[in-house]
Amino acid sequence: MLIGEALIGEDPELAHVDLIIGNKEGPVGQAFATGMTQLSEGHTPLLSVIRPNLLTKPACLIVPKVTVKNMAQAARIFGPAQAAVAKAVADAAQEGIIPREEVEDLVIVASVFIHPDAKDYNRIYRYNYGAAKLALKRAMDGFPEIDTVLDEKDRGTHAIMGFKISRLWDPPYLQVALDNPDIDQVLRILKALPDSDHLILEAGTPLIKRYGVEVIGKMREVVPNAFIVADLKTLDTGNLEARMVADATADAVVISALAPTQTIDKAIEEAHKTGIYAVIDTLNLPDPVPVLQKLDALPDVVELHRAIDAEKTEYQWGSIPAIKALSDRILVAVAGGIRADTMRDAMDAGADILVVGRAITNAKDVRQAAEMFIEGLAKEEIDQFRVMTDF
Repeated sequence: MLIGEALIGEDPELAHVDLIIGNKEGPVGQAFATGMTQLSEGHTPLLSVIRPNLLTKPACLIVPKVTVKNMAQAARIFGPAQAAVAKAVADAAQEGIIPREEVEDLVIVASVFIHPDAKDYNRIYRYNYGAAKLALKRAMDGFPEIDTVLDEKDRGTHAIMGFKISRLWDPPYLQVALDNPDIDQVLRILKALPDSDHLILEAGTPLIKRYGVEVIGKMREVVPNAFIVADLKTLDTGNLEARMVADATADAVVISALAPTQTIDKAIEEAHKTGIYAVIDTLNLPDPVPVLQKLDALPDVVELHRAIDAEKTEYQWGSIPAIKALSDRILVAVAGGIRADTMRDAMDAGADILVVGRAITNAKDVRQAAEMFIEGLAKEEIDQFRVMTDF
């Protein structure tokens, strides 16, 4: 059994085809027969024909994705969509996408999307032809390979979602710590910050203590696509607080390294269950490595944090190599008095994330200060030269 998918076109005639292709004697053959004999109201399957009385080869069963409620909608499926899929299958056989010697042994089940508002038969035909043929080619080629999936999973944005889920796959990053417990001031700073793929926002502990995790939603209204860290510094009820952060639409929860091991484990487990990052904050912990070695699962980020009240003490960046030796996927953030003249030292020490607060948020020109740090990262915007087409 081979699986293919493709989306082509523009609303409302946009075409999305999911299909499976396989031997008549296998699971696809069983699905084909079941689909023809077990009908569902509004989703009646139909054989794909090039024209009446001319079945395509391999035989293809079309299953409408959207409930067909009237004859006008039925005509779009039984007309241009049916003909388009049939022609795409036949052309695929002619062009060698499907081996010609196998056409009698194979069957196809294609799930076809036709929007209820689609009206242009010409576009319905062309888009569904292209989507069906591309889905077939992808199925026969085994597209995508796992390397492509892993390379693309954090880059793309799902078109229908309307917003982007940001992931940290291209360090280094600048993390702006918004510790001011004044929401109006925070929102002004957010509006002043530049738009960058390498910018992280932190809802600081004082801010969350005053407004609760609901402040994440207020931040999202200004920066809907931003990667937002909720700095709770969790010390107890790790799973509960990680879930609260996820429900508030933050992308990461910060757990104190001083918390009990069981609390940290539960917070990391819950964070990963909900798809957000787990950050361990090492404030007041000289060496986090022994703590990390006790955990059931490692966090995504370890933040080496020098407190504001202890900024005259030395940075503790010497443990960065030992932390990274635990996993090649772990990121290390450094926080506490990071300024333009120390950022290069932090990066040379192995830091992946520079957490900067007052040097940006208290600057006379917030945007200029942030851009100076971003420029110091020496990273191009992600995919700025790539033109996206099929995926």
